[in-house]
This record gives sequence, C-alpha cells and structure tokens, in this order.
Amino acid sequence: MSKRLFGLIGKNISYSFSKKYFTEKFALNELVACSYSNFDIQTIEEFPTLIRSNPDLEGLNVTIPYKESVIPYLDKLSKNAAQIGAVNVICFTKKGKTKGYNSDYYGFMKSLEPLLQAHHKKALILGTGGAAKAVAYALDKLGILHAFVSREEKKDMICYNQINASTFDNFHIIINCTPVGTSPNTEVFPKIPYPFFTEKHIAFDLIYNPEETQFLKNAKERGAVTKNGYEMLVLQAQKAWKIWNK
Repeated sequence: MSKRLFGLIGKNISYSFSKKYFTEKFALNELVACSYSNFDIQTIEEFPTLIRSNPDLEGLNVTIPYKESVIPYLDKLSKNAAQIGAVNVICFTKKGKTKGYNSDYYGFMKSLEPLLQAHHKKALILGTGGAAKAVAYALDKLGILHAFVSREEKKDMICYNQINASTFDNFHIIINCTPVGTSPNTEVFPKIPYPFFTEKHIAFDLIYNPEETQFLKNAKERGAVTKNGYEMLVLQAQKAWKIWNK
C-alpha cells in the first residue's frame, strides 16, 4: 500500500488544529495509508528542502507566517489564490509540481453567512496579512464593503487610533484577523473602542484557541453577536481534503 503523506507548514505550530483534525479523520475513516505531520520551519527558505526530503507528500496546509511568502516557491496558483494573494493549501501533482490554493476564504464565507442580516453591509478587517486577504475576498463575494485596519498609516487603510463611534455606526461587522489574543497570551486584545459595539454588530475572531478571546468577550458584553474561527477552520480543512483528492 502506497503511503499518502500530508502536513502543515508554519512557525511554532505545536498547537495546530490541522494535525489533530486530519489524524482523527484518517482514524475514523480507516485511511491507514494516510498520515499527517507538522513541519515547523523557521524560514520559508527551508521549504524546497522540506519537499525534497519528503517524496511521499501529496498535500500541505500553510499557516502563519507563510501564506504569502510561500507563493514564489510554487509552480502554479489557482485562480482564487492568485486573486487573494495568499495560499493555505498546496497540492502536489503526479508530475511533482506544486499548486497553491486558498480554502480560507471559503471557510470564512460559509461560517459568516448564517449571521448576516440586512444591515450588515460593511466590515472592518483588523489585520493585513494572508488571512485578512482571504477574508476580504470572501466579503467581496458576499457583496459586503470592507476596510482594512493597520497599526501603521497606509494608503486606503484605517489606523487603530482613528476608529471611533462614527466608525462603528458605519461598520457593523468587525473581524479580527490578527493573532492578538491567541493562547497563551489570552489577556491581550486588539485596541479598538469596545463600548461602541451594539446588538447590531457582529464580532468575528479567526482565533479558535481560546474558544472565547478577550476580543469576543468585550464585544459580547455590549450585546454583539460573536463567533470564533473554529467552524471556519473545519470548513477550510474539508475543502483542502477535496482539493487533495481531485
């Protein structure tokens, strides 16, 4: 029986959702030829060596901080990944070529959709990395206008210190795409004025560990609808499995 190896590349990924998810999936479905490993690399320059050292690799997930920097190392990109500018799934073809995909946008879109009401027309995206780009793409698909929030002043972006009551009156979806608040640093949270949240707002955090971040707690105290990133992760993982088994 030929081996089928899958894995995750990232940095400091011992906490990984993916390894647990796919290991349990393989066991449940008796996919004995399949295995899943974490490939914790310190720089993206290690990526080519990793591939050469693991000839059984059929697919990889990609997490922080390599969703954008991995792109130059890939042979091809799917249309969605090219438009987003970030990759979280890599598939190896029978000829040994690599193709990058993005399933983050799908996972986020399907996770957010059930929460949407008629007044949810604009979203604030906290962060500007690969995950934020996938979220922006999903919002475009849903017809929701959006603005990025950055720590530094950048063209066409809002700074954290510019967010005020008027911002919250205009943007009824606030999405945390930063790692701020991830375990073990659970006491920290994005610096936005939480008293302006209302029951009309959605606070969505891509973080899933802890289950309820301080960002979500602060928003919930003001009546906001809240959701973490767990369902998004499950949905993007299911999509990754489909991509690997095309």
